[in-house]
Amino acid sequence: MASDLPKVLQPLAGRPLLAHVIDAARSLRPAAIHVVHGHGSERVLEAFPDQDIRWTLQAEQQGTGHAVLQALPAIPDDHTVLVLYGDVPLVRSATLADLAGRAGSSALALLTAVLPDPSGYGRVIRDTTGRVARIVEHKDANHKELAVAEINTGLLAAPAGPLRGWLAALKRDNAQGEYYLPDCIVAAVRDGFPVEAVVAALATEVLGVNDKLQLAEVEATLRRERATYLMRAGVTIVDPARIDIRGDVQCGRDVVLDVNVILEGKVRIGDRVHIGPGSLLRDCDIGADTEVRANCVIEGAVTGTRCIIGPFARLRPGTRLADGVHVGNFVEVKNSELGAGSKANHLSYIGDATIGADVNVGAVTVTCNYDGVDKHRTMIGDGAFIGSGTMLVAPVTVGRDATIGAGSTITKPAPAGKLTLERSRQQTVDNWKRPERKPR
Repeated sequence: MASDLPKVLQPLAGRPLLAHVIDAARSLRPAAIHVVHGHGSERVLEAFPDQDIRWTLQAEQQGTGHAVLQALPAIPDDHTVLVLYGDVPLVRSATLADLAGRAGSSALALLTAVLPDPSGYGRVIRDTTGRVARIVEHKDANHKELAVAEINTGLLAAPAGPLRGWLAALKRDNAQGEYYLPDCIVAAVRDGFPVEAVVAALATEVLGVNDKLQLAEVEATLRRERATYLMRAGVTIVDPARIDIRGDVQCGRDVVLDVNVILEGKVRIGDRVHIGPGSLLRDCDIGADTEVRANCVIEGAVTGTRCIIGPFARLRPGTRLADGVHVGNFVEVKNSELGAGSKANHLSYIGDATIGADVNVGAVTVTCNYDGVDKHRTMIGDGAFIGSGTMLVAPVTVGRDATIGAGSTITKPAPAGKLTLERSRQQTVDNWKRPERKPR
């Protein structure tokens, strides 16, 4: 991968490759998930601190057969072993369920695929009756075998007891000098075990990742699959090639996602919402009939219905907007609530504030919430009008229907229904001259 990051931790849709594989395995509700790890072990373990996983170290990387053998001591003979790969992240749960279901106490199931270009993959060699006879790795294949388009994906399911014996008998008399897991196929055939070949319905689900080019191809495939799912559910995606869906996304009816939208984490989008181009939504809930205009960042926020956000707005974690709120261009909101119908349309920062209904927050208003040690809260009552250029030094309260004059710095409570302003006296200095540069 030409990277300091271990391959299985390379990001796919914002998560490590290995996380996708573990999710697929967990969907089958197995008795246990074993992960055999080698290169970059410490970083791999750190990336999955609280997972219900049994970790097994492969101190020396001596091939796929050797890797599986490391985990087998912890697996009872009467269990079925399903072998997955940390760099094959797109395999579907339905495919794995089919594969595991074909294996049993006296059968081995092998996942294969037919590729237009099988270069680099082991070939599935069948006998004259069409049964799987053996797997030949690309480097060990002759010209006739290289012409075979059916490839071994490496994924298989087998009874643990016989698999243990086959692995123990492996030899490494091959081009790589490794213990090949596919050599167990020959051993199974020799022992009279039927080998069930399950051909993957989609060749894309068995794509492996060995370099950044293949990582990008897998990313594009996953992006296309997720966009297809949303579009079939009724979402309008302006350009499916220019959207990134990196999490659990649920959309209502008649949702429109414009170009270069990124959706991360758990995102809920209500009916008739329009997400403008270049926007990032992460772990948020967007109410029905809301418009998110271009280039907004919304993270950990919840909005009501009929809100207008942006362009170039940022809603940070803890933000809650009631129905009909407007948050305009270059406005940042953090850990604050804005009541129904309130507006902050221009160049303002609202942090640690509780704002009532129908409040107008003028341009360049700042809630000065941080004193260098602690955060403090600003409270603004319903119907208040905050003039432009106001500094609200928290903790501070602005009463219901109060008006704050433009350019004020408010440090004390502003009474309800009154005009409060704080300004120094304006002066004009006569006979003043602007400094002039001296000639050189």
